[in-house]
Amino acid sequence: MNVMTTDQPVLSVKSEHEFLQDQAQAMRAAVYDLLASLLARRPEEETLERLRGIGEVDASEGQIAMGWELMKQASRKTQLESVHEEYFALFIGLGRGELVPFGSWYMTGFLMEKPVAVLRGELAALGIERQEGIVESEDHIAALCESMAIIIRSSDEIPLATQQQFFNDHLEPWVGRFFNDMQNAKAAHFYRSVGFFGESFFDFERQLLDMQS
Repeated sequence: MNVMTTDQPVLSVKSEHEFLQDQAQAMRAAVYDLLASLLARRPEEETLERLRGIGEVDASEGQIAMGWELMKQASRKTQLESVHEEYFALFIGLGRGELVPFGSWYMTGFLMEKPVAVLRGELAALGIERQEGIVESEDHIAALCESMAIIIRSSDEIPLATQQQFFNDHLEPWVGRFFNDMQNAKAAHFYRSVGFFGESFFDFERQLLDMQS
């Protein structure tokens, strides 16, 4: 998915507080990008190398820190071919994967239901377009992560209230259950760590956006 081009914003001198806020938003967007890359398709070796290269983590600092450590250790214990086989079993399968990574499935029990139509309308209003060649619907977890990254990076044009509403409407109702299912999936090995990290990150996101409302 990609965002429509806009005029470049006028540069201005920012305070230290604003700079730190920008850094925090950039980090949030980067995590959404990482999750999208792990969930949209079978990961590239470059993605696993990024995880293997995570520095020292103090897992006692909280669930997200523990999630980073688990992904680092899991990526160091596996090979790309094994991760590809695992991804196939979880998300593609022979007919269907063990997991169904679509919001409408979790919210209604069916694919391509009303939540997808509502989501498409909101994405169009935000200027976020579906890339050519993508067959999955916009409520796929990877597409939603990509959309959140775009929304966060477009904070000058998209108000925080819109970001909060998008998260609350299209991710919060189901994403925790999805990542919990990933941790308990029979085929999950490397992706069990992704499930733990994802559940922890989205719990943090929910609390963060609630505090800012």
